Amino acid sequence: MDGPAGAGKSTVAKRLAEELGYLYLDTGAMYRAVALAAQRAGVSPEKEEDLCLLAEKAAIELVPGKDGVRVFLNGEDVSEAIRTPEIDRLSSLVAKVAGVRRILVDKQRALGARGGVVAEGRDMGSVVFPEADVKFFLTASPEVRARRRFEELKKRGLDPDFPKVLAEIIERDRQDQERPIAPLVVPPGAIIIDTSNLEVEEVLRLVLAKVKEKLA
Repeated sequence: MDGPAGAGKSTVAKRLAEELGYLYLDTGAMYRAVALAAQRAGVSPEKEEDLCLLAEKAAIELVPGKDGVRVFLNGEDVSEAIRTPEIDRLSSLVAKVAGVRRILVDKQRALGARGGVVAEGRDMGSVVFPEADVKFFLTASPEVRARRRFEELKKRGLDPDFPKVLAEIIERDRQDQERPIAPLVVPPGAIIIDTSNLEVEEVLRLVLAKVKEKLA
């Protein structure tokens, strides 16, 4: 399941995995974890060799819990620490580094090889799992996605500025679409769903119906 930031893919992918009894593979969280490790170590995204060493050594675990999948970095629960605007920005820069992508793609494919996986990210159907049984591309207008992000930040007790959030969404889109390695694209054969005017339950019903149809 691919798509830009704020399209709803994380929420839908989690729910879909629950419905199917599959593993939810949040690949974006893996890039965020590397970005957090780099931030803590004082490693700049421009230092590719150092970043690759961090990514190689990082023990990243996705552990199902009562409130969804928890993300662990070297044994520490960093589920909240990786969801900040600064890590948003850094993870997009980290994702541009070819060596880091190769390392994380290998880790993602190893998890996917077990089968029964709902993988979510920005290059799942195009690069990581091009032979996936079913591919989805979720999208929504930048304004709708910014509003969702704005509300999410408010729920965390932050005081976001909507114009700034919108500008960050637009900039993230530009970075994701223009990066030379695995840019954000609609994968061949993907089912495109515009979630701008749909509730989560409506999107989930659409996705579930398509999955059951494809796997029947």
